[in-house]
Amino acid sequence: MAPRNEAKDIPRLDLLDGWPLPDSQADWYGDPAAETTLLDAYRGGRMHHAWLVGGPKGIGKATLAYRFARFAFAHPDPRSEAVAAATSLAIDPDDPAFRRVAGRGHPNLLTLERPYREDRKRFLTELSVDQIRRTVAFFGSTSGESGWRIAIVDPADEMNASAANALLKVLEEPPSRSLFFVICHSPGRLLPTIRSRCRRIDLAPLSTQAIVQAIQANEGGDFSDNDIALAAALSEGSLRRAILLLQDGGLAVYRRFAEFAARLPSADIGGMHALADSVSKRGADDAYDGFLDVVRGWLGRRVRGEGEPAGGPAPSTASAGLPLARWAEVWEKVNETAAEAEALNLDRKQVVLSILMSFAQATRM
Repeated sequence: MAPRNEAKDIPRLDLLDGWPLPDSQADWYGDPAAETTLLDAYRGGRMHHAWLVGGPKGIGKATLAYRFARFAFAHPDPRSEAVAAATSLAIDPDDPAFRRVAGRGHPNLLTLERPYREDRKRFLTELSVDQIRRTVAFFGSTSGESGWRIAIVDPADEMNASAANALLKVLEEPPSRSLFFVICHSPGRLLPTIRSRCRRIDLAPLSTQAIVQAIQANEGGDFSDNDIALAAALSEGSLRRAILLLQDGGLAVYRRFAEFAARLPSADIGGMHALADSVSKRGADDAYDGFLDVVRGWLGRRVRGEGEPAGGPAPSTASAGLPLARWAEVWEKVNETAAEAEALNLDRKQVVLSILMSFAQATRM
């Protein structure tokens, strides 16, 4: 099991109870080729000053960035025998570089992310220009240790326009021996000028087997093999999504929705209200977001002509025979309803009921 983050008093944006954060994850479950690309560039003297690491949320992008940072801090000379002999970016979890990165205590590492406001008891909604400007002092001060200085932007999707322009300016005139890892869930939305100044690594979603392995290797969860397999199959390659399905009743939400869909076009009004109540009550943000993910995942499998994974009720005959265009209409309705609810702060129970009714109506037409 990977060491837990040592800075326990500092709220962390990506924290999942009982699971290691990206900066303290010792294992790599993604494509070995991504590690090889960074390792070869490092020891070959071709280390680009900025790397854009793209791909869906929860597949290991930040984990890869911290993994390289630890390796570079542990082996500051890329021409050393240890670097030449390395077959991966792994280092011993007891190495001081590993522990200092995990504790956010390494002087040559800067993480740029949405800050936590203690006075408001919440994270800000954007990664601001003030965060990006921290690079000025970081790269301009006397180095705490020899070797590379590494800044990780996690994720760049959350930068506002001013922050994006500030990052561009730094990338245009990179300081000596500086490295940037720009983590991005949707690289196509970044400024083209930022993309053009980065070398790109696109990570593929994790395999179902890799997700099962990662969950079973972690001591933070006590789940049945069947539930782990179902969560992995529903995760669409995201370890984070699989974990969220396992925690806080995420699989129960999937099963209730799948049972609802299995009876279409019949609609159990009582069951619809019970499902809506369970994911829309006060403080149930993760359950509500999980419901939307479940619905979109279910629709995606219909569009791709796939069945439900083992352990999930099969779609009804009416659902299975529905034309692709009809499902596309439902997809659009779901996204429009969710976006409108977010913008106007609408009652979430009514949003969920509206989405469920759109399924019933589509299969009756």
